[in-house]
Amino acid sequence: MVFYKKYSSLYSLIMNWLILILAGLFEVGFTTCLGKAKETNGNISILWIFGFFLSLSLSMYLLYRATQSLPMGTAYAVWTGIGAVGTVIVGIFFFDEPATFWRLFFIVTLIGSILGLKFVTH
Repeated sequence: MVFYKKYSSLYSLIMNWLILILAGLFEVGFTTCLGKAKETNGNISILWIFGFFLSLSLSMYLLYRATQSLPMGTAYAVWTGIGAVGTVIVGIFFFDEPATFWRLFFIVTLIGSILGLKFVTH
């Protein structure tokens, strides 16, 4: 029975980290939809706005689920970090935003901070 509890707890922790990562990716999704809605008009813009609200809702729900077992401060920092890094990368590749040395440098330091939070959280 102890064996089951030990690995069940580990499985739950891993699943909550995966849920948190997915929540962060949906955050990238809603910021991307927001950017695309700004670039378009008419019915296409409405579809992007719908995608924005869908991604926003899923992101918030998954963040809520992840915080059931992960510390709130860590989960929120990782969630916003994934969203920030992902949004900058999407901006560079799809919205012609600049990829300067300093922008990339600080993105790398942000990724390092996110990984650091993950490894020091129990």
